[in-house]
Amino acid sequence: MKNFVLGLVVATGVMTVLVAQTTKINPTDPQPTCNMCPATYIPAEELQAYTKKAIEEKLVDQQVRSIDIGKSNVAIGVEYRTKLDKPGANSVAEHDHVSEVYRILDGSATLVLGPDIVNRQRRPATQRTVVEYNGPGNNGESIRNPLTVNLKAGDMVVIPAGTGHWFTKIDDHISYFMVRIDPDKVAPLKSEAQSKAYLSKPAPRD
Repeated sequence: MKNFVLGLVVATGVMTVLVAQTTKINPTDPQPTCNMCPATYIPAEELQAYTKKAIEEKLVDQQVRSIDIGKSNVAIGVEYRTKLDKPGANSVAEHDHVSEVYRILDGSATLVLGPDIVNRQRRPATQRTVVEYNGPGNNGESIRNPLTVNLKAGDMVVIPAGTGHWFTKIDDHISYFMVRIDPDKVAPLKSEAQSKAYLSKPAPRD
C-alpha cells in the first residue's frame, strides 16, 4: 500500500510538471496581436433597427460598431441605397486607408470597381463619412478599365483601400452589410452604448 501511494504521488508530480511545461508561454512563440481582447456580439434585432432607420430617415451609410482588434480596427456598417437610374456627378468613391467588404442582403445593382479613377477630387475633411466611417479619400468622375459586377442577394465584394467603387444603377434598392478594415485606425471606435444612443434619436446630418 505504501508503495502504491508513493507511486501515485510521483505520477501526480510528473503529470503536474508535464502540464506546466505544455501550458507555459514560450516568449519566443508568436503572441496574440490583441492581448486578452473580448469578442463582440451584435444581435439581429439591432442590425434590423439600423435598416428600419435607414428607410424611415432616408439614410445610406450607418456604422453599427467600430472595434479595436489589435493591429487594426474593424467596423460593421449597414447600408441601404434606393433606386438609381444613373450615377450622380463625381460619385466614384475611394478610401485611402480603409478597405471594405460587402455582403449583399437584398435587392440588385450595378457596381463598377477599379483603382484608376478619372479626375480625382479630395473629399472634404469635415464630411461625416470621412470623420466617422472611412477616413480620408477621393471622389471621381469615372473609372478606367473597370470591373463591372451585377450585384444580387448573397454576393460578396472585397474593395481594397485605394480602389474606386461606383454604383451606376440600382434597380429598386440594395441593402448590404459592410465590414470596414482600418489598419491605420483613422476612424473612431463605436461601442454598443454609442449604438443604442444613436438609434434612440434622429440621425445627425452633414
